[in-house]
Amino acid sequence: MAALRRPWPVPYSMAALRRPVPVPVPYSMAALRRPGPVPYSMAALRRPGPVPYSMAALRRARRGAGSGLCRTLRALSGKKNEYDLLVIGGGSGGLACAKEAAQFGRKVAVLDYVDPSPQGTTWGLGGTCVNVGCIPKKLMHQAALLGSALKDAHHYGWNIAQPVHHTWSVMAQAVQNYVKSLNWGHRVQLQDKKVKYFNMKGSFSDPHTVRGLTKAGKETIVTADNIVIATGGRPKYPTHIAGALQYGITSDDLFWLKESPGKTLIVGASYVSLECAGFLTGIGLDTAVMMRSIPLRGFDQQMASLVTEHMESYGTKFLKRCFPTKVEKLESNRLQVTWKNTDLGTEETDSFDTVMWAVGRAPDTKTLNLETVGVKTNSETGKIIVDASEATSVPHIYAIGDITEGRPELTPTAIAAGKLLAQRLFGQSSELMDYDSVPTTVFTPLEYGCVGLSEEAAVQRHGSDNIEVFHAYYKPLEFTVAERDATQCYMKMVCLREREQRILGLHFIGPNAGEVIQGFALGIKCGATYPQLMKTVGIHPTCAEEVTKLHITKRSGLDATVTGC
Repeated sequence: MAALRRPWPVPYSMAALRRPVPVPVPYSMAALRRPGPVPYSMAALRRPGPVPYSMAALRRARRGAGSGLCRTLRALSGKKNEYDLLVIGGGSGGLACAKEAAQFGRKVAVLDYVDPSPQGTTWGLGGTCVNVGCIPKKLMHQAALLGSALKDAHHYGWNIAQPVHHTWSVMAQAVQNYVKSLNWGHRVQLQDKKVKYFNMKGSFSDPHTVRGLTKAGKETIVTADNIVIATGGRPKYPTHIAGALQYGITSDDLFWLKESPGKTLIVGASYVSLECAGFLTGIGLDTAVMMRSIPLRGFDQQMASLVTEHMESYGTKFLKRCFPTKVEKLESNRLQVTWKNTDLGTEETDSFDTVMWAVGRAPDTKTLNLETVGVKTNSETGKIIVDASEATSVPHIYAIGDITEGRPELTPTAIAAGKLLAQRLFGQSSELMDYDSVPTTVFTPLEYGCVGLSEEAAVQRHGSDNIEVFHAYYKPLEFTVAERDATQCYMKMVCLREREQRILGLHFIGPNAGEVIQGFALGIKCGATYPQLMKTVGIHPTCAEEVTKLHITKRSGLDATVTGC
């Protein structure tokens, strides 16, 4: 160490350092890689003049050594992190956060990489919503609604030959082309806002350093002052069921099929399952849903029952209280599924062209190396634990969207949370994301929209004696001439019984439920009361106006069927 402290020249030449043979420096690269104190003084390194090792050696050390050395070398060099913000995950929330941060003139980068599904499906920038979620789902739902409208058309004087036929490949190509245009649009937006895009899989080396790896195996090291994890989730496979992984698909694959899935079994009763079963039935495919217990867990169960009742009348088959035990491929290439019926205690089989698993989603964290940097996760769900400000257990590392524990798995909440986080980090804002009274819609054939508490949750929180439920069965005007069944068209409003009667939740089943609920969500977010809603003038003739006329309570026991126009 005495040699290091002497003023230069050092006891060997720079030429010697550049030779491709080992040079006897006063410490080894192995020493550099060891955790703990480095074998030279900070004072010596801060002195001007030649350093007693080559920069190439330092770069090699930085690439190959552990996280402790990365931090040490960065501190010794006095070099700042390359970016103000690095976002891992190019979905709706991550992109919103990155673009918002760039608005403040910050240097921002996004890492995004899509691992192919077990069936080999992959897609571009934009995340689940754009590629294998909300967007293609809503477009295929629209295809099914058009099919229903064609059946109604003759009642309105249109001469359309029946039955009408649907061509999957035409629809799928149109939907996929639109999705690809969105992928390109996201890349253009990032470029316009000067956000650096890396098509790489990211993993933490230390709390400020992420190692990016391309599909070809090329490595890039990215450092940032702040890092946001927004990698979302992927569908689960029930790997304990023989043949599930080998022969089944998920929503990651359905929207990218080039040919019709044919006769389809969807296992699970989540909103993903029911939405997909709904549009498959709507375009004329033989579709069945296998559900072990209840549909739409987490939603109001009265509404969930009405949704599935309508789907059954619409043509979707339900295998209730059943669970699959194995999937086998027949010589005909069809898939034979064996399942147990828990009500009857029997074992049953049937064959299908496609088996789709919709049994939940898991956070996409396996390659992030979170344990190395100390980011805490829920041991049961695998989701990242965050506080009200989206902060993880590690300072300057944040998480938003589906990957976070206790947050709604919804695109708009991830987008809003991402924007607000960027504003807090770089815009001197202190506003937190409010996750209460978030509206959503299930795009089943008869749509179900809701905002606020379910009836069950309201009873659990306030007690049944302290809530009042106003409800109505109604018939959309559009259903009358077409002679459509409106048995399941229903709405209810859950209120406190106190004098003010604040609205706790609103639930609506019927056409365009998302459009109806979106408007009322503002009022409920602002603390609307039942008397205020009753003073609201409805728009006639609409389904939404029936909300402004709700007056019969469940407690009264009176018939809640709307009569008159």
